[in-house]
Amino acid sequence: MDINFEYYKVFYYAARYRNLTRAAAALGSNQPNVTRIIKLLEAQLGCRLFVREPRGIGLTEEGEKLYSHVEAAYDHLIRAQEEIGGPSAQEAGTVEIGATETALHLFLLEEMREFKGNHPKIRMKVHNHSTPEIIKLLIAGRLDFALVTTPVKAPRHFPCETVWRFREILVGGPQYRSLGTAKASLRELAGYPWVGLGRETATYGMYRDFFLEHQAGIEPEMEVATSDLLLPLIQNNLGIGFVPEALAQPLLDRGLLVQIPLDCPPPSRSIQLISDKGRGRSMAADIFYKSLSWKQKAEEKAL
Repeated sequence: MDINFEYYKVFYYAARYRNLTRAAAALGSNQPNVTRIIKLLEAQLGCRLFVREPRGIGLTEEGEKLYSHVEAAYDHLIRAQEEIGGPSAQEAGTVEIGATETALHLFLLEEMREFKGNHPKIRMKVHNHSTPEIIKLLIAGRLDFALVTTPVKAPRHFPCETVWRFREILVGGPQYRSLGTAKASLRELAGYPWVGLGRETATYGMYRDFFLEHQAGIEPEMEVATSDLLLPLIQNNLGIGFVPEALAQPLLDRGLLVQIPLDCPPPSRSIQLISDKGRGRSMAADIFYKSLSWKQKAEEKAL
């Protein structure tokens, strides 16, 4: 099938803005011409790509599938153009990173701040999702690399490298202050309300196995989709739960949380740097990737 690649460019902007007038303005064209090209593309592909909506246009199922590929290809071309045409391949470009909430706050933000100070012209896009969603984006070629928390199941040919280790602690709001005086077993705490990540997450499965290992049949009474929602719920006395110690410490210092000591240590956690070795990275992304990898190796060597 021989389709004019200019059609895909028009499709990209129409799908991106979900508005034909805005797409035409971005293309330096006009709405009738954009509409004509979209109809030509639909005729050649043999399917509808857009449907009309009250505030513009929406993508059909076929349109969504096409856009996922066209967007990735367009991003690659733009980044190649930036690197080749820019003042220096090492001083320009865009880095696409996937990061979980915990990885972002415990590790990535500080690393980005330092990297941007040394490479101010390099742009960065952070996609903040759950670990399974980030892995899907990485497999689809939408990311240069990803930073996710364990446990994680990545494809076999996707290298995983530990860049940060952290400890989680059990905490509760001020209402649970009495639990902070002596070590307790998980079985003793089974009757209290628990807050945790949802059943679709790997973290849920990890703690479920941890509870079973200690003969404790604990199920969260409140489930959240992302880890950034855990602390607010726990702080407001809606239950007890495990959170990264570094994120809980400021609230512990202010007396807004209480640490609940356990007679068994929680599972160890780490942040993994994951990439697709079968897919090349832009030079900008490779510089940042190597800075994260080399820094961790240097720290381990110094220990």
